[in-house]
Amino acid sequence: MAWTRRHEGCCLSRIRPATLQSVNNSESRDLKTLHTAVAVVGIAAAAALAWWYQNRDGAAARSPVASAAVVAPARQAAAGGPVPVEVGKAVAMRIEDDAQAIGSLRAHQGVMLRPEVSGRVAKVGFADGKRVRRGQLLVQLDDTLQRAQLQQAQAQASIARTNLERNRELVAQNFVSASAVDQSAAALEVAQAQVALAQAQLERMRILAPFDGVAGISNVHLGDYVKDGADIVNIEDTSSMWVDFRLAEQFMTRLRPGQPVEVQLDALPGRTLAARVEAVDSLLDADGRSLLIRARLPNAGGELRGGMFVRARTVFAVRESAVVVPEEALVPQGGKQYIVKVIEAPAGKVSQRLEARIGVRLPGRAEVLEGVKAGDVVVTAGQARLMREDGQVVQPVQVGPGAASAARPMPPAASVPARRTGSPA
Repeated sequence: MAWTRRHEGCCLSRIRPATLQSVNNSESRDLKTLHTAVAVVGIAAAAALAWWYQNRDGAAARSPVASAAVVAPARQAAAGGPVPVEVGKAVAMRIEDDAQAIGSLRAHQGVMLRPEVSGRVAKVGFADGKRVRRGQLLVQLDDTLQRAQLQQAQAQASIARTNLERNRELVAQNFVSASAVDQSAAALEVAQAQVALAQAQLERMRILAPFDGVAGISNVHLGDYVKDGADIVNIEDTSSMWVDFRLAEQFMTRLRPGQPVEVQLDALPGRTLAARVEAVDSLLDADGRSLLIRARLPNAGGELRGGMFVRARTVFAVRESAVVVPEEALVPQGGKQYIVKVIEAPAGKVSQRLEARIGVRLPGRAEVLEGVKAGDVVVTAGQARLMREDGQVVQPVQVGPGAASAARPMPPAASVPARRTGSPA
């Protein structure tokens, strides 16, 4: 028993120094970590302070005017003074409300001539690319057989006519019955029908021009054997042209016959041709939700051809004195657009918020339909505080060193078309 207690005491005396050493090592590591963290935070704070000090001094040295223009009003606003804002002026200009699309030219009338029956070409009565007249013989197929059938039908009709006349004379003398006369009359009608059939078959061997136009390139030559339905030649009436193009469905209620359409062609660079809307399709394309428009384009010179690529611009309305403001003046809020005007008051220049009715949009500009007139000053930056209430005193701020005035009007424009894109044809 004594030996056991001495052994336990020896072990305890050995364990206690080891435990104390472990605790000391852990405390040493914690102190090192703390010292490192404090050093890193101190270095970062010193770097941030140096950066702020340098930039503050540099900004003040580089732009003292801008610093005074921005910082001073900001301090005034924070103390309840005027609100610093950037402003611009509303101007009046001519605006064309339009829509643009691409399309194709089509001839006023066009047809590909095809024979109704097979046969051998006996005559070609036109020249490639030349004008033809309505009713002009273009292609004659061999009609020898059809002529013979017509002569046979005419001979049978002559015999039937003679028999009818003879039977009428005999019935008057009571040599034949009335039914014999009726049979002769029916036989004559059958013979006459055979003559008409033979004439129709003969006419089908002749291919005539259906209207005045220009012949294309012939696909047949003298002596060729053509089958029924084979392409022979196309005829195009290019006295006037159709301009076919498509617009999106939102323009459907604004389209009407007679509207002007400006047409430009890549084949005729630098030229703008005038057309008129002739018809609007009654059905929208279910795939693209677009509407087919057809306009008439004169072609007195004959330089236009079907299939040419065109750019069509449809003009819906022209406003000579439309009021436009910078696009930055619009403030969207709750699904509506607002504008903050700067008006004169006894307290100075104060703000007035109003809901804007927007017309057409232009690059960097927007048309305002009511509430703003030409020359009014509108806020283009700094509207956040002014949207809370009207009547706040404002101070226009000149931010850029090159700006001549805080209220900078937009450059005037003689005529600005509103760019709206339609669907390809």
